[in-house]
Formats: sequence, structure tokens, C-alpha cells
Amino acid sequence: MIKSSFYLLLIVGLIVSCNNPKSEEKTAENTFSEFIENPTNQIGLSSDIIWEQMNPARGDKSPLAGTIWGNRKAEVPTGYIGKFVDGFSSPPHIHNVTYRAIVMKGLIHNDDPKAENMWMPVGSFWTQPAGEPHITSAKGEGTMAYIEIDTGPYLVKPTNEYFNNGERPINIDASNITWLDNTQTNWIAANNQSKISFLWKNAEGVRGIFVKLPKDFKRNIYTKGTILYGVIIDGNIDYKIPNTDSIMNLDAGSYFESTGNSMHEISTTEEALIYIRTNDKIEIK
Repeated sequence: MIKSSFYLLLIVGLIVSCNNPKSEEKTAENTFSEFIENPTNQIGLSSDIIWEQMNPARGDKSPLAGTIWGNRKAEVPTGYIGKFVDGFSSPPHIHNVTYRAIVMKGLIHNDDPKAENMWMPVGSFWTQPAGEPHITSAKGEGTMAYIEIDTGPYLVKPTNEYFNNGERPINIDASNITWLDNTQTNWIAANNQSKISFLWKNAEGVRGIFVKLPKDFKRNIYTKGTILYGVIIDGNIDYKIPNTDSIMNLDAGSYFESTGNSMHEISTTEEALIYIRTNDKIEIK
């Protein structure tokens, strides 16, 4: 939608990603440990999501919301899934808070009320500024999007309460995501076919990252971030529970999380897309 914002996002991502000093590589190798004494790892399964209607007045036409982490009705950061029926289209409206979103299934259009349809496929990313009038439409059975806010509560309001918070919306089709490999960022170890895309970063140092894992991946994601949520957007992964022999299959809508020094042992049988929210570097090795 706003080309200047789109290219600025990509340029910032490339600058951050390509800053690859050898000293930083050594520091990472010496800091991350194979053994975590008190792992904080937790997982959540898509099958455990509790769904509720966003707009009960619309009956079975209402989108459903299922919170993954946080609480969209409270003043806290939150990640949840929105589920839409085929052909859904909202009336023009605004939100009281800015949100980010990723298409998980089906096709989604999110734009100004008078804009032509631009159907975004799985893996597309968009932002919707607080106070900005827009509509959201869905195409396909069981269409879903991951939606994230930095603070709640998340409310829907009429367009006559429009306000300009200085932000501008961004729509990035999956085909326009910029991917970095192990030759372009030291966040991925050598001989590793994973890819990363840096989507956003706020003033508090919290950031959103896409991680694309190849088929037959069997490696670890290390982090020291006090915040880490990894949401499966597409495909599925096998996730090993620390200090056990238990392996859980996490499909789209499932997630893993940790705080502090952590290792996430992951394997795949097909390509998988994960969205990670964190406040520190990750390393895939």
C-alpha cells in the first residue's frame, strides 16, 4: 500500500541482517550452551485453543478469535488467531490499537474501504495502524490469520471515531518477503539451509522474525531473550521437550515459548514457516 514504508522496512532488515562481524560470531559460539540447567520451554497446541466469537451479533458469520498467549482483553501484549468463514467481509471500522498480522490459511484482503481487493496468501504480513478505517475480507474455507498487539484491550470501533496516530499501513505479499541465508546473516550457522526475514522492531527492542525451516531440518534454535514466542504459521515441526524423551508435533497455530537462556530442538519432514517474537538475537545451528 505505502511503497515508501515497504522499502524502508526491507532496507532496515537488510542493514541489520548483513551486519556480520567475526567477533560477534565467536561470542555467540561461546555463549550458547548445549545444556540448559533450568529450561523454561513451554508449548501450546492448536487443539487446545479456546475459540470465541469476535462479534456475537453476527451469529455464525462472526469471525472467531483464539488466544495463543497473553490476553487481548487486557493491557498486555497478546498473540491470537482470527478465523474467518469463506466470503467474510467486515464493515468499515477502526481499532483502538495497532496490530500486526500474518496469513496462516486461505486468502485475506485488508485495506482501505474503497481499495480494490488484494488477496494475500499464506505467509503474507500486514500492519493495521490504530484509528485507520479499513475492511477485512476472507476467501477460502477455514481462513486464518495470526494477529499480534503490543498492548490491549483490542477493540473494534466505528469509523466516525477515526484518528491519525502517525503510522501507515503496510501490506507485504508472501512473494515480496526478503529472505536472508547463512551467507547474509550470522544468525544462521554455516551448512544450514534455514532462512530468516526481519519484519519489524520496536523502540523497546522487541522484534518479529520469520524463520523458514527446510525439509528434513534437524537442528536447534538458541536464544537468551527474556521474551520468545514461536508460532507455527505453515507446515508443522517436531519439538523435543527439554530433559525428556518426549517429542510433540506442533502444527499451524501451535507455539513454543521460553524466557532467558534457551535451546529449542526442532526437526521437520516438510518445509515449515515459524514467526518468532523476541527481544534478543536467535541463532539457528
